[in-house]
Amino acid sequence: MAQEDNTMPNSQQYSVRDEMLIAASAERVRSLVDDVAGWTQLHQPAVHAAILEDTGDERLIRHWAVTGRDSVRTWTARRTRAADGSRISFTHEEPEAPFATLEGAWTFQERDGKTLVEMRHDFTMSDGPDALADELSARLHAGSRDYLRALGHAAENHEELDRLIISFTDALFIAGDVKDAYDYLWEADKWEERIPHIAKLDLEEPAPDVQFFDMLTSTPDGSSHRTRSVRVTVEPDIIVYKQTELPALLDGHTGHWKFTQTPEGVIAEARHTATIKPSALHILGEGTTVLDARKYLRRVLSANSVSNLRLAKAHAEERAGV
Repeated sequence: MAQEDNTMPNSQQYSVRDEMLIAASAERVRSLVDDVAGWTQLHQPAVHAAILEDTGDERLIRHWAVTGRDSVRTWTARRTRAADGSRISFTHEEPEAPFATLEGAWTFQERDGKTLVEMRHDFTMSDGPDALADELSARLHAGSRDYLRALGHAAENHEELDRLIISFTDALFIAGDVKDAYDYLWEADKWEERIPHIAKLDLEEPAPDVQFFDMLTSTPDGSSHRTRSVRVTVEPDIIVYKQTELPALLDGHTGHWKFTQTPEGVIAEARHTATIKPSALHILGEGTTVLDARKYLRRVLSANSVSNLRLAKAHAEERAGV
């Protein structure tokens, strides 16, 4: 259900509202909205969210999201949570033109064990005709509906998703410089020569610190798969990625390379979060269970990423003369 309320059509002030009744408690729904890091696994456009400030009830968050096959949008928003948990408000800082201001809120109302969620955007424009306001409203409506659909699915299927989502981290010590290790894993245009399990990689860099690439990967069991990924760099300590076109076994795959400087060297970390597609379990053989798939993914994904970490370690330590 959606409605648009232009109460002051000649003043360039507009309000866009969408709502959904979700068969889950308000606490569960609210916690999903709050979990901006976990949201990247649940919502297809979301790539990364970095919490810049956190005072408990108020947070400043930097977001990255795909807006097409080869583009990424970034924005910073301040979120404030009501003391009773019934509302999370947000205000975009320096919104992208033609928005002059952009703010809104999620509200959560319990209804017989379900939750009515309203997502609202209020905006003004720096300039432009009413037709542009209509276009912006339509864009906000589409984004809100997509967000609410993902929110409803995650809230109503949380137990199943707990079984299907596997998340783990592998770490390795590097006695070298953080920039050398970072650059080795960021320079994807050199992966075909550097990384044995990469059969082919086609790279696009549409903006600074943003990469898209199509990649053919070989796995230790002799199989291969083709994927498309987006990566953003938050230099100097993290490279975040998300597969936008997935292997057949998965409904989602995100992760990061993270580098932590210590007095002795660098701790390099590879993280994977993957969502298993139940209808594709047969790919691993008849009778394959979700637990079997979890074990398979833990083994295969870890083998590839640890191999990459070891190659980055050798590169950085060679440059450091170790």
